[in-house]
Amino acid sequence: MRQMTAGEDISMRRKKLRYRAWHRGTKEMDLILGPYADAHTEALDEKGLDRLEALMNEEDPPLLKWVMGSEEPPDYVDRAFLAEVIADHQARLAK
Repeated sequence: MRQMTAGEDISMRRKKLRYRAWHRGTKEMDLILGPYADAHTEALDEKGLDRLEALMNEEDPPLLKWVMGSEEPPDYVDRAFLAEVIADHQARLAK
């Protein structure tokens, strides 16, 4: 059995995260996280992928409220990364 290299591992992780971003369970979050993942996962390093994965581990209803600005995220949420996702979404809406 051939052992995978670190590059293959991160490539597979990126692919899985892109898939998860488009198959969240709610169409609204698919349309926010899917395009973000498509546009940015290739440039993310391990830490960036960790940040994306942590955000994607949140449930859709509260995550959507945070993205839409109707509710503040809890303190443990990486607000800087969430702000990047929100800015990316808003830029896509403005096009």
